[in-house]
Amino acid sequence: MVSDVILEIRYFGTYNFVGTRIDGYEEPTALLTRQAADSLKAVSDDVKAQGYRLKIYDAYLPQKGVDHFVRWAEDIADTLMKPYFYPDLDKSVLFPQEYICLKSGHTRGSTIDLTLFDMNTEKELDMGGAFDWFGPESHPDFCGNPETGEHTGDNSKSPANPKRSITPEQFKNRMILRQAMLRHGFKPFDTEWWHFTLKDEPFPDTYFTFPVKQL
Repeated sequence: MVSDVILEIRYFGTYNFVGTRIDGYEEPTALLTRQAADSLKAVSDDVKAQGYRLKIYDAYLPQKGVDHFVRWAEDIADTLMKPYFYPDLDKSVLFPQEYICLKSGHTRGSTIDLTLFDMNTEKELDMGGAFDWFGPESHPDFCGNPETGEHTGDNSKSPANPKRSITPEQFKNRMILRQAMLRHGFKPFDTEWWHFTLKDEPFPDTYFTFPVKQL
């Protein structure tokens, strides 16, 4: 158990890219393997010392939820949440561009989606983009180099909207989260600034099916 985190489990509610509660989410809680939870506790202590708290959007995702995503993606006519999560994309590209896949690392229990909450302002830290935004603006290297932490302003990966960019402060905020996660045994994902997986995950080949609820 990781204390002091804030839970906003998006797939339990309706504010997500599907627009409805996702199959398999019976309670608004976040589940992780013990190893991932122990590492996340270290991250939590790290960022608390910097004036932040972790805010979790998703952790373990049952295969039933992934199957729900797949059915939704196959229903090309259902674009209810397009303005909020994928305004620049035609829904038909979600499979080819791998925004939706038949399997998810979340289902193995050691992957987490999260952001930072600023305890001074009592607001989420401004990351310059929303969780689950489908587009290059979500990539950790958008407008900067995540390996060096340098903001470059290079927004060339956003051809649909060349004026879209993130500021040096927003890029720095992404790096605060990223560096804390890397310090404590997580690895990043190259297309989502909020997504991290435990490097030494205990079940690398297992996709679980039990529902999301307090165990």
